[in-house]
Amino acid sequence: MMPRVRRLTAGFAAIATFVFLTHTAPVRAAIAPAENLLPADTLAFFTLPDGTAFRAAAKGSPQLMFWNDAAMKPFHDKFMAKLNEKFTAPLEHDLGLKVAGFADLLQGQLTLAVTVNGANGHEDVSPGLLLLLDARDKSDALKTNLATLQKKWAADGRTLRTETFHGLAFTVVTLASNDFAELFPKRAPVSEIGKEPKPERPTEIYFTQFQSLLVAGNSPKVVEPVAAHLTGGSAPALAADATFAADKLAQFRDAPAYYGWFNGKAFFNLVSQAADDSAGSAAPSLMPNFSSTKILAATGLDGLKSASFALRETPDGSTVAFHLTAPESGRAGLLKMLALPNKDASAPMFVPAEALKFSRLRLDGKQTWAELQKMVASLSPVGLAGINSIIDTANTFAQMKDPSFDLRNNLFANLGDDIITFEKAPVGDSIAALSSPPTLYLVAVNNTEQVIQGLKVVAAMASPANASVEPREFVGHKIYSFALPKSPAINGKASQPPTFNVSSSGGYLALSTDTSILEDYLRSADGKSKPLRESAGLASAAAHVGTGGGLFGFQNQRETMRSYFKLVKNASEADTTMKMFPPAVREWMDFALLPEYDTVAKYFYLSVFGGNTSGEGVTLKVFTPRPPQL
Repeated sequence: MMPRVRRLTAGFAAIATFVFLTHTAPVRAAIAPAENLLPADTLAFFTLPDGTAFRAAAKGSPQLMFWNDAAMKPFHDKFMAKLNEKFTAPLEHDLGLKVAGFADLLQGQLTLAVTVNGANGHEDVSPGLLLLLDARDKSDALKTNLATLQKKWAADGRTLRTETFHGLAFTVVTLASNDFAELFPKRAPVSEIGKEPKPERPTEIYFTQFQSLLVAGNSPKVVEPVAAHLTGGSAPALAADATFAADKLAQFRDAPAYYGWFNGKAFFNLVSQAADDSAGSAAPSLMPNFSSTKILAATGLDGLKSASFALRETPDGSTVAFHLTAPESGRAGLLKMLALPNKDASAPMFVPAEALKFSRLRLDGKQTWAELQKMVASLSPVGLAGINSIIDTANTFAQMKDPSFDLRNNLFANLGDDIITFEKAPVGDSIAALSSPPTLYLVAVNNTEQVIQGLKVVAAMASPANASVEPREFVGHKIYSFALPKSPAINGKASQPPTFNVSSSGGYLALSTDTSILEDYLRSADGKSKPLRESAGLASAAAHVGTGGGLFGFQNQRETMRSYFKLVKNASEADTTMKMFPPAVREWMDFALLPEYDTVAKYFYLSVFGGNTSGEGVTLKVFTPRPPQL
């Protein structure tokens, strides 16, 4: 009996297994990450690896909570209405689809990429554009939306065809010349003198669905490698690029919420292949003709292998990291200037707690000046000669009174390796006051008296009246005040010309257009004011970015946003001052609809940033802690 039962049981299990295997939908493999799908010639890409996780995290982010706060509703609704009018509605009209229907499909990755696509720096070959969107468990809805879209286009008389790559059938649609005209106005064709303008190539979109993934691109060279990667074909992928692989290991670990990458080497190679604007022109010119290759070499950008960024969210807050991959052995020009030494950049004790913004840069002034001269000389020896001519003119001017004066020695040779800036709250609520809060600049110098003498010469050349300026004494320090050129009239009223104040203390040259903040700094040696470095939350926030890499900064967002609210609300009440904003901003944002700041102040707290340099490149991190009230 027992053997029969066992045989019946085994047979039933076999039948059940067969039924399960033949009637259950196959388990789909997860869609590969962006770098495993993108072509090897990718110039740049942005990817959101997990749309579902990102939306869940975003709901609790201070930024989205602020945007959706009931107090922001009037401003929010007007902006969204303008967005729909100017962007969403025209897009839906041209494509014949509802944007929201596709936006809801984002469950997995969303990737946008630009590829070389056979471009050679000329206008006749455009870079490739690629979109990847993973709908995951909403793949059926994606399939339905794509079918509806194709029916709509066919009914509109658009030409559709099918092309197959590695077994995947792509639908190809040709865009009409007036598609997206409201969104992206077409520029007039550029033609050379004596030549007919080249006919504009029609734009085509290739798209398909593989399992839950939407693939769309503007060229067969863009989508064909993706099709190969999806179906097991052999085609080089971005993941195999050595530079990207190193950046992925160093910059994209620990599952960032989103990240992006730029192939500097490929991009600048492409730029260097472009024909010079001056090619074929024999006409003489007083201005030097710069080739792209020469510019890249002089600025050092040809040594930039890649650039990347990544955002990470934690319960403590959000961190954005930017990285430039530029090995030390190949740095020159701008990249060499950005390579800061690993020196302390924390806030000194004299920076007061009421500072709303602070930054410290351990930049070697003498080395930067020398590198800048090299860069100018590489671009144009005439340009360097012009700079030297201005310096020689200043020397001639000053040596009439002091034969030993030399601007190069007095000014540039005395530059140190420390630049500090901090800003206090505006004094008053006028637009002028809110636009120019009290700010102090401190530059480390070796001989402050010689540097001030050099500045006096420069100021006298700018305005002869400054030649006779005498300093005033203040708590044992001398303050020189030089007149600056007049500012443009505001609302038809001539403004009072600003004054530039200069003094020195503690090995720093102190400069400001605001007298009070300069005097407060000169008094700071008395130790009566609370230092910024003891402010609540600053030390813990600074630990996320570091202060020993030669660059550190802080912003009291809660108070700076208070000033911004006042500024834009005041500007909106005076129509003429709204001209400070671009037309698009004035059209989309009605700042008069903003609420009283205190009703939304809880969404803002502080932010810090810090930089450091290694043998492989330069990294900048920005950390924004979660506001305590949230």
